[in-house]
Amino acid sequence: MCTCRKDRTIADNSLPGSILPGTTLPGTTHPGNTIPTDALTRATVDLLRDLIRNACVNDGTADSGGEIRSVRTLEGFFAGSGLDLEVVEPHPGRASLITRIRGTDPGAPSLALVGHLDVVPVHEAGWSRDPFAAEIVDGEIWGRGALDMLCLTASYAAVTRAIATGSFRPRGDLVFAAVADEEAGSGLGVEWLTENRLDLIDADFVLTESGGVPVGSTPSISTTIGEKGLAGRRLIVHGTPGHGSAPWGARNAAIIAADAVHRLARYHAPVQITADWRRYVAALDLDPALAARLLDPVRIIDALHELGTLAGFAHASTHTTVSPNVVRAGDKDNVIPALATVTLDIRVLPGIAAADVDAYLREALGELMADVTIEGEGFEAATRSPIDTPLYDALGAAARRAYPNADLLPMLSVGGSDARFYRRRGIPAYGFALLSRRWDYGMFRQLFHGNDERIDVESVSLTVNALDAVVRDLHG
Repeated sequence: MCTCRKDRTIADNSLPGSILPGTTLPGTTHPGNTIPTDALTRATVDLLRDLIRNACVNDGTADSGGEIRSVRTLEGFFAGSGLDLEVVEPHPGRASLITRIRGTDPGAPSLALVGHLDVVPVHEAGWSRDPFAAEIVDGEIWGRGALDMLCLTASYAAVTRAIATGSFRPRGDLVFAAVADEEAGSGLGVEWLTENRLDLIDADFVLTESGGVPVGSTPSISTTIGEKGLAGRRLIVHGTPGHGSAPWGARNAAIIAADAVHRLARYHAPVQITADWRRYVAALDLDPALAARLLDPVRIIDALHELGTLAGFAHASTHTTVSPNVVRAGDKDNVIPALATVTLDIRVLPGIAAADVDAYLREALGELMADVTIEGEGFEAATRSPIDTPLYDALGAAARRAYPNADLLPMLSVGGSDARFYRRRGIPAYGFALLSRRWDYGMFRQLFHGNDERIDVESVSLTVNALDAVVRDLHG
């Protein structure tokens, strides 16, 4: 059962938030060591901090997330804007908020800004600061979701409110969607909306996560145009029960599972040197000898360690990956387990089929397959969008306003996003932001789902102002 309602906005023209123009922030890269004084940045920073504090942690269970807290925050943020807000709640507390600004030309292309409200769990012992306090330290906003992707969600909201309350009238519809459950596959978010309320979120073009890292000296701005596919599998490992006091020679399912995990960790699927990877290597300004090795299927594995924090991304960009992330065995401390399970996160490159995935697993496990059953047939192919579109052109123009002579660097994301639900229907969807020069892609990837996640205020300012320019350019 879904609770759907239209919410009447409140007549209140105040801007929420606690940061005033000129607030001193030691260490920020802005002139004068202050928060930027433009209204868009102030509004985005304040909203971002509120969204972080709401701690909408999605652990994969239906009753987690609690995105309704951030929906309430957004209702307050849009108060007085004149926008009609619609809230859908497919499961108690798992809410999404959508609004649409109608364009002046029914024939003009529409644009959806789609950001999720949920965040992944944290390992608090690994954090240097409270992950939900949203502190600003040395010009950076700390907190779970700062990068993934509450900064963009807050930016989308700020741009939408600015358009709604300003004099500019977009030619095409502008949709803002703050959605639930992206971190657990979107079953209570964009997937649910696609199947049940497509009218709310449908558009001709889409912007969502992730991108915006300057790469190389020009620079090139990473822009996500596609993403790897998914093939969830689970290994059922069979052993023989017995008493834990006599383990010698026992067929312990936990030990067999450990061997399976070790083999999967050492296994490399066939190398695929894609056009996306070639473009990325070219943008890195690497020593020619290293660049050549990174483009050679035979030599790439030995070259990865020379990339430092980029090594994991490089491997994932050139291989179908298998990550054994959940291992369970045993019920009692003195009983040798007869059963174990290993849940696998499998991400597939373009051109890989479901049958290929199962063949990789059998090859990796070898003779262990006598004790292992592979469960799961789910498969989602990799998706990508064309780049010969007016939206992609508008993204390039916005990037060059901040970084003269910059090019966009079209990339295949090794993770997943809500963009895939649009791409499957032939709708171009891109991941775009605009980060400051302090970022490199290795650090960007490490902070996603990692400890001490944060984003600098300069990047917030660059992103929200670039997005505002994109909307006005595309709809002007």
